[in-house]
Amino acid sequence: MSLIYLDNNATTALDSRVLDEMLPYLTTEYGNASSVQHRWGRKANAAIQQARLRVAQAIRAKEKEIFFNSGSTEAINTVLKGIFELYQVKGKHIITAYTEHKAVLACCTYLEKRGAEITYLLTDSNGQLDLSALEREIRPDTILVALMAANNETGVIHPIQQIAKITNAKETLFFCDATQYVGKVDLNLEQIGIDILCLSAHKFHGPKGVGALYIRRKTKPTQIQALIHGGKQEGDFRGGTYNVPAIVGMGKAIEIAHQALDSTQQSVGELRDRLERQILEHIPSAAIHAQDAQRLYNTSNIVFKHTKATEIMSRLREVALSAGSACVSGDRDPSHVLKAMGLSDDDAYCSLRFSLSRYTTDEHIREALSRIIAVVADVRSQSPVWQLYKQGLID
Repeated sequence: MSLIYLDNNATTALDSRVLDEMLPYLTTEYGNASSVQHRWGRKANAAIQQARLRVAQAIRAKEKEIFFNSGSTEAINTVLKGIFELYQVKGKHIITAYTEHKAVLACCTYLEKRGAEITYLLTDSNGQLDLSALEREIRPDTILVALMAANNETGVIHPIQQIAKITNAKETLFFCDATQYVGKVDLNLEQIGIDILCLSAHKFHGPKGVGALYIRRKTKPTQIQALIHGGKQEGDFRGGTYNVPAIVGMGKAIEIAHQALDSTQQSVGELRDRLERQILEHIPSAAIHAQDAQRLYNTSNIVFKHTKATEIMSRLREVALSAGSACVSGDRDPSHVLKAMGLSDDDAYCSLRFSLSRYTTDEHIREALSRIIAVVADVRSQSPVWQLYKQGLID
């Protein structure tokens, strides 16, 4: 059996065109981009600037607003810790949500131990935020609102334009984790007043270990303490030798993704919708989380009642799926995102995430459906709990 990869929210396959653009900087063009005294260094430096331009153009930003790093986890740590460090004159209050990525929640826990006051917003059963609650929670001493653009587990899209209007009116910084959003949805930062935003290349068919932080240039510059000190790279904001091949790859990957947004959304969305319809039609007691919310067209999180996700995946070794965020895949606790949406532990443990990409085909979906339907039926046939549920003896 061939492998069917449906875990693209964890990471995506490297586009061959991206690899082709990276290869020279892994072989013949090996100069250090900070060594601009000679040709090799200047060539590498020019490649980085071209990548910076490509990223800026894709999200409608200015080149000077783009700072390269190792990815969104580093960016999240840089922003939350850096803002807290320098804005305590104004206050120590930060607002986020219970459904944010673990990197955000872990940083908030760290900052709480150092005196920060964190407000965690609730969501409804569809994973949607109450914007009136956000507006009420912003105080004069609120230094940052940290809310994602799209959830990595459910695909729920948050209304980032409205959030930005609220934070701008309250003169509070808005940091948006757009890791799952960029490369899938058109983002125009000329029209959306987000102050700070992060993205990672490996979510849109670029290389792993590289990302970017967007910091809006304003009359009153946003102050963020550097997380990594060293050389003067990235305007003395992020020290360390440039990973030239990865940065080049990121620039090419975001350019390709941006050019293919419309066609990808249509083709992948049709496959995702077919997957959902067929699962609901052929597997009893299955349900789609956040079905009534606006979601990423590639993402579906589905509960298979009283059928543990780990049991399903153990018998589907040729189908790559996820029971939650890749960053916490070894965690035995139920998904914090699904729990925040009001699910029971049992339903959270019985949920699987399907995430598609532009490389997902009709054949992949047909074969995946065939295997999943058969495996769920087999697991349930051997489950005393499922038999009790069918007989109406348990909920």
